[in-house]
Amino acid sequence: MKRILTILTFLLICAQLDAQKVEPKFTFNVELGLPVSLFNEPFDDIMQGLVNTSIYGQYSFPFHFHIGMGVRYTLWNINEFAVNNAPHGVMHTGGAFLKLGWDKFHSDRFATDFGVKFGYTKNFFETEVSPVGAEKFRHHFDIDAFLIEPTIGLILLANEQNSYRWSLGWAIQTFGFKPQMTGIPTDAGYEPSEFDKITQYLIVGFGYTYYFKSKKD
Repeated sequence: MKRILTILTFLLICAQLDAQKVEPKFTFNVELGLPVSLFNEPFDDIMQGLVNTSIYGQYSFPFHFHIGMGVRYTLWNINEFAVNNAPHGVMHTGGAFLKLGWDKFHSDRFATDFGVKFGYTKNFFETEVSPVGAEKFRHHFDIDAFLIEPTIGLILLANEQNSYRWSLGWAIQTFGFKPQMTGIPTDAGYEPSEFDKITQYLIVGFGYTYYFKSKKD
């Protein structure tokens, strides 16, 4: 047991020494993930996440603090089996954000990135509703919201200018989802108190980073 602890301590010290050799500056980042709804029963049931993508630039300071700015897009599909006569269609979420966080290389190859994205989004519902006994019609609805998204990134450096990451985000948007936003004319059997809950979802995916400036001592 002591030998294992000694080896782990040695590896940790080496990692910390190696970490000072890599100093990222400005980077270009692309993230692609799957959105998974949480904590809001109507949204969980009716909306199905298809894809989330973020594109942003990021500058890392020598003391590991970083700041970034970019845009994001999320596509949601309506679950046609969630309620009776559910409409066909999607929800588009587009927005811009500012990212603040902390990043550090723990070895020549491995780094972590912790941050929070603050932004503003516009959410568009585009559906085709087919009421029982009535003619189908197109339904459009849009709503604005603020965004807060804590993020975690586990980064593996491929070479001095390219790295890949596993990413996890928790997106919180300041609007309460209601079935009527999709064109459903009723509460669809949900308690009205559910409609006051803000929209939240996890984003699980991968990312790519290009280092415009990185130097090694």
